[in-house]
Amino acid sequence: MRIATWNVNSVRIRQERLLAWLGRHQPDLLCLQELKAVEAEFPWQAVADAGYQAAVVGQKTYNGVAVLTKQPCEVLAKTWTHGDEDPQARLLDVRFGGVRVLSLYVPNGSEVDSDKFVYKRAWLDRLIDHLERTARPDELLALCGDFNIAPTDLDARNPAAWRDSVLCCDAIRGDWQRLLGWGLTDVVRQIHPTERLYSWWDYRNLGFIKNDGLRIDHVLATAPLAALAQTAFVDRDERKGGKPSDHAPVVVDFALPT
Repeated sequence: MRIATWNVNSVRIRQERLLAWLGRHQPDLLCLQELKAVEAEFPWQAVADAGYQAAVVGQKTYNGVAVLTKQPCEVLAKTWTHGDEDPQARLLDVRFGGVRVLSLYVPNGSEVDSDKFVYKRAWLDRLIDHLERTARPDELLALCGDFNIAPTDLDARNPAAWRDSVLCCDAIRGDWQRLLGWGLTDVVRQIHPTERLYSWWDYRNLGFIKNDGLRIDHVLATAPLAALAQTAFVDRDERKGGKPSDHAPVVVDFALPT
């Protein structure tokens, strides 16, 4: 099973790139983030013509997540299942081909100690609570998406410049470790333990040309699923050319039993 995740930074602007990418890479399941569109604006027919079904949680102008699959998936949740609903469209929880997959768009956090940073950390707390209430570390489960976290200095081209940011500070890296501690493995790091791989480059200041990037898009898997991971890569080529997203897709191939 090929599972991929991609922050498209507007599904309408990136529609043609999305369809072309699906044709080239043929993922069995693709998680999308930052749709910036409500459900009625999603390109349902174009995606169907490309051979995919879609589950979508949209939001006007901001956020929005989706899961595209070659065969029907079961939607388990479109927001938190305990407590108040999240007012922002950031979570889609599905089951497909014997694997449970969450498409996640973790809040950025803006600035450390801002209200948005407090929301980000509370959101991660609720994610862990969602897992504790509804999932098990021994099931086949993957969390895919834009986590807005660069877990270590290896995940930043210029660690010193980002050290105290909402993406790299000690508090948010501590939250990352708590999430892994529930029973998850960073699959890209499992396969590429020392390689400097980035999935996001700022549009400004020639970020991509200088390869001044961060690895903030991730595929996390429970131990039984991580053990089946064969290959993983960031499709850096998708960041090239006209009107790219500032994120590149992350792709993992799993050798699932038939």
